[in-house]
Amino acid sequence: MLIAAALATTGLSACGGDGGSGDGTFTAGHSEPDHLIPGNTTSSYSFDVLDELFDTLVGLTKDGATVNQAAQSVTTEDQRIWTIRIRSGQKFHNGEPVTAASFADAWNHAAYGPNAYEANDYFSQIEGYDDLNPEDEKAKPATDRMSGLEVVNDTTLRVTLTEKFNQFPHLLTYPAFAPMPKAAFADLKAYEEAPIGNGPYQVSGKWERNKQIRLVPFPGYTGPRKPRNKGITWKSYSSADTAYTDLRAGRIDVLQTIPAAKVPEAKRLFGDRFLPRKTGTMDYLGFPLFDKRYANADLRKAISMAIDRNGINKAVYNGDYLVADSLIPQIIKGHRPGACGRPCTYDPAEAKRLFDRAGGFSGTMELYFSNAQPTYYQWMQIVANSLKQNLGIRDIQFRQIPASDYFSMLSAREEKGPYRQNWEADYPSAQNYLQNMWGSAGNKMGWETSKEIKEFDALISKGNAAASEAEAIAYYNRAEDLAIREMPQIPLWTWAGQGGRSAKVDNVTITPYATGLLAHEVTVK
Repeated sequence: MLIAAALATTGLSACGGDGGSGDGTFTAGHSEPDHLIPGNTTSSYSFDVLDELFDTLVGLTKDGATVNQAAQSVTTEDQRIWTIRIRSGQKFHNGEPVTAASFADAWNHAAYGPNAYEANDYFSQIEGYDDLNPEDEKAKPATDRMSGLEVVNDTTLRVTLTEKFNQFPHLLTYPAFAPMPKAAFADLKAYEEAPIGNGPYQVSGKWERNKQIRLVPFPGYTGPRKPRNKGITWKSYSSADTAYTDLRAGRIDVLQTIPAAKVPEAKRLFGDRFLPRKTGTMDYLGFPLFDKRYANADLRKAISMAIDRNGINKAVYNGDYLVADSLIPQIIKGHRPGACGRPCTYDPAEAKRLFDRAGGFSGTMELYFSNAQPTYYQWMQIVANSLKQNLGIRDIQFRQIPASDYFSMLSAREEKGPYRQNWEADYPSAQNYLQNMWGSAGNKMGWETSKEIKEFDALISKGNAAASEAEAIAYYNRAEDLAIREMPQIPLWTWAGQGGRSAKVDNVTITPYATGLLAHEVTVK
């Protein structure tokens, strides 16, 4: 899949674990990113690359604590108006200075509705966002700048939110809040092929789509994440099994997720190079509520209760995953054991009763998932069989979508049936799961107009404005209870983090947050 001739001009090898030995670089495998402009993606595969190319204002430690990166300070007196001081002396990879305007320009561009960026709604709490996103999607916004962003001077940005939000410093860790240089806006298409960031690594060459992107340390980097290696190549795979085979053979050096079917073998073969970890990544089955066939909550609960989560965990994931009992994973404060209760319990008889009460289901049921992992097809097969056996739904079809197109498909609401959705923590907060996955401003289900979603949004807002963590969690839990009653999306399980490394690299840490692999810490033998 790699083009050796192109690599030869940079001195990087086509084979990370073999030919790269001795040059201080390493290779990691993942699925192909969808976009590499920070505000235009919510894909973890894109974040793998963006986290190294950009320093956001605030970062996360491996333990989930916030720490300043591009910011010198982030302060507020009322949780609504925030003053951000930019650390002086920072430069983009092209030599441009990093200023307050670098952040404001990037955020305005991502929030501008006509651009249709994937992370658009992450800016919805900034005052003036609605002016960039009129209700009539065909109408041109009257402005392209949010009134809540004030560039006070080169090193000071004042942000006014629509309401109090105590999680704002955590939100700033999200990759969409990275800065962009002025050069980016002159030719965005060219910029995406070789993004210019302010982070510890810069692009070497260009993004070779569906192949790889190579990063090398940026000599002008002055931030806190100085690389301990000479570079990283992110190699794209359409098959996780192929990526694992290459890890075994030493052709790549890091794989963050080993296919579940290979985990028993990997544990035996890799020994201390097998990398287990806790994660906050959850899988869900979402429903397109904009399709009237899925409008009944009893139908959605019936589907949930017809699925044997424990059976799938044992058959597909070796029993290593954690079956969901809440909408929030166990590593996040606010998780309550058993919060989901009966709707998340396997009960075929009750599932059939609810199914019949809802009026059953007519037509073809299409199940959507990406090709990023072979396990998605495996557990979807079991789900389909369960729905046939327990509910009597006979006509079920699979729709397997390329990973690079999957999130765009969901955002465009092109799915016509239940779909696999997952969430990897942007930052460690119950609010991050609930508001982003279920809130009316950003959910993929079309849960937008009912009185229940309005009540849900109100509870989240009260939690966001709470004076203490305990008070905030109490409101978030009430919102969770409401979402469970409606079940526009059902929780399935929390992933077990199971990666591996070659003998060539050490100090490999993979976090459960958007940062993923801490590439700058990796050492090459």
